[in-house]
Parts: sequence; C-alpha cells; structure tokens
Amino acid sequence: MKRKRGFWKMMDRLQITLAAFSDEASPSLEGQILALKRNGLTYMEIRNVDKKNCADLTVAEAKELRRRLDGEGLRVQSIGSPLGKINITADFAPEMERFLRVTELAEILGADKIRLFSFFRDNTLEEAKGQALALERLNAFAARRGGLLLCHENEKGIYGDGWEFCKTVCTEIPSIRAVFDPANFVQCGVDTLRAWEELKDFTAYLHLKDSTAEGVVVPCGEGIGNVPFILKDYMRRGGNFATLEPHLYEFIGKAALEKESDKTCGYAYENADQAFDAAVEAVRNILNTEEIRL
Repeated sequence: MKRKRGFWKMMDRLQITLAAFSDEASPSLEGQILALKRNGLTYMEIRNVDKKNCADLTVAEAKELRRRLDGEGLRVQSIGSPLGKINITADFAPEMERFLRVTELAEILGADKIRLFSFFRDNTLEEAKGQALALERLNAFAARRGGLLLCHENEKGIYGDGWEFCKTVCTEIPSIRAVFDPANFVQCGVDTLRAWEELKDFTAYLHLKDSTAEGVVVPCGEGIGNVPFILKDYMRRGGNFATLEPHLYEFIGKAALEKESDKTCGYAYENADQAFDAAVEAVRNILNTEEIRL
C-alpha cells in the first residue's frame, strides 16, 4: 500500500506515536508483523499472539516474541491486558497473580504501560460498595506496579464505564492514568466531549475507535465519538501516543474480551487485513485534514 508522505511528516512534526492492536489484522505473529509493516507502523499494543492472550505468555514465549519483534524493528508500546475484566466479587488472588506475571512480561517485552479495567459490576452489590471494592483492588495493583504506568480504560459493564468513576480512579490513585476510548463511551450513552473535558488532564493515551449512536463500530471520524476533535486536542496538549483499535472485523479472541460485544460494523470488509488497513487509513485522513493541523 502506498504511504502518504504528508501523513508521516505530520506524525513526526506533531510527535505522535501510533500503535495498533495488530491481532485485529491476524491471529498469528507473522500476520501481525506484516500488517504493521504494510501500514508503516512500528509499535503494537500487544493483546493476542498466535491465539494466546498476552497475559498468558510464558517467560520463554515473551523472550522469543521480543527477539522476533526486535529483528523486525518493531516494539511493544503497551500491554493490552484483560486485567480487571472479572466480576468484582470474584476471588482476587488469581487476578493479582496474573497482574504480577504481566508486569514481568512487560519488562521482557520492553513495554512501559499496562492497560487494565475496573471490574465488572455485580448487581447483588450496592453501587457504592462495588466502587469501593474496585478502588481497593486497583490500589493493590498500583502498589505492586514497579516502574510501570497503569492505564485504566473505560469499558462497557465495568465500574469505569462512565467518566465519573474513571475520574475518581485517577484522582484517588495518581499512579493510574486513563486510556480514553471514545467508542466505548458512545456505546454507554456517555457524551464524549463532556467525558474528554473531565478526563483530558488524566489521560495517558487514546484508543482510536469510533461508533454510531446505535453502537455500531465504524472507522474513526465516521461515528459520533468526536474522534477528530479529541485527537486534535490531545495532541495540542502534548499527547504523543495513541493506539488504533479497529473493531471493524470479527477477530479471534474478541468474544472473550467483552461481556457485551460490539454490534456488527457498519462497513463490509472482505477480511481482517482489509479492515485493519481501512482503520489506519481513516486515522491518516483525520491527521491530514486542514482542521487538525496545529
């Protein structure tokens, strides 16, 4: 695919690094490497590799993965872990063990960030009690994070599905910052502009994903998530990292990641590679518009 020189010059001038959930292009590491390089991307937010979730990699597998990526000139910018995607009343001990394993894997892979969540609600608990327990567990993660930055993503069905609790997390636990996902807010009925106003000072990076009012995932800029405005404002404020999360094609492992799956994409793609490339192109188009030039 021919790259647009203006886009990459702008990426350099604005000092923004674009990573991607490359497992949405292919379940195999080989396919992910090809997709990243085809689109001129150097960074990945690792989630699934060879049909295995990143949190379940062994030390040996992580070292081999690092060797392969180094050989291709690619890097892991963040660990897109599923940490915190368990019921709030579930036994926390196994989740803490998994957290500690992920911190070890992050060091091996050279990542300085771990994406996590604030636990699925349990309707048998009062909201305030559930929030308090979620904060307690997130504090436990933060106390064992080492030098890593923990990044909480707003997600459907967790305590942090609205901006209010996301802000509480970042205010009460300064070592946790926000991953701002516009599409997830749209799908939870949250005004993304209000959410951005409340969370922009706490946001470590963006997940670039867009949605229609009906909850259908579409390329960035085609939905009502206000992605172009948020991306522009993020960069104006010095933000320099974002992860592309297409969700434009059903990929292996997606069903296991979400309690409520996204609705079918409003666009038709023949395969995952085509959908992934279209997602990159959509972000390229946003960054190439006159309105976003700084």
